[in-house]
Amino acid sequence: MEPLLRSFTAAQSTRQPYRHPTAAELETAGTGFAALLDGRPHHLPDLGFSVTGDALVVQERGTERAWGLYAIDRSAPPSLVVEVPHPSSDLRTDLIGLALFQQVPGALLAVAGAHRRREDPAHETRTVFHVVTTLLARRGLPQVQLHGFKDRTLPAADVVLSAGAAEAGDAARRAADRLEAAGFRVRRAWAEPCRGLAGTTNVQGQAADGTPFLHVELNRTIRETRRDAVVRALADADLRKP
Repeated sequence: MEPLLRSFTAAQSTRQPYRHPTAAELETAGTGFAALLDGRPHHLPDLGFSVTGDALVVQERGTERAWGLYAIDRSAPPSLVVEVPHPSSDLRTDLIGLALFQQVPGALLAVAGAHRRREDPAHETRTVFHVVTTLLARRGLPQVQLHGFKDRTLPAADVVLSAGAAEAGDAARRAADRLEAAGFRVRRAWAEPCRGLAGTTNVQGQAADGTPFLHVELNRTIRETRRDAVVRALADADLRKP
């Protein structure tokens, strides 16, 4: 799946075709993904998605309907949503997200389909990405969302963790401890200043409404050189637990 994801991300640009889905299309996306998860007939191809089996949903290429890539691990009951809202801007977060998805049985992967200057799903509710992730949160699935920041933005930290607009729970604290044990300099946004990297305006975090949501910011060096260690630490933290 990595070659597909790399190609998917590489196709994103500030000038790619894109339009917001209509209210009717968003409704179809919500009912369609719910039906897919439940093994029922759905109409996702009507939105331009190709559906491979019952586990991979990919937007059509080269059109305005640049609405994402979604994967489901059917080897176990649904357990964790791994979210990548800015794959072509926050470089390598797509690869970290894929690796984490592959490490967690029952995980679901959501990757935005457009450059963040065309669509910013972490701050816009009128997106298929938001509809899908909100649907999963309402089903009680914890979420981990991956972002990136420039090294110079916060030189004293490799990783910034937060629970978005909510209070940090045990899962967030476990993740911080595991990352710190792996040798990363961790900034806990619930206890320390983090220069606007806490994700408090993140709309998925706001919509989680009590479902665990972990906002992960990684500096550029870590995203380039220590991706595997990040994935191991997050997997070891077992974010599926509250």
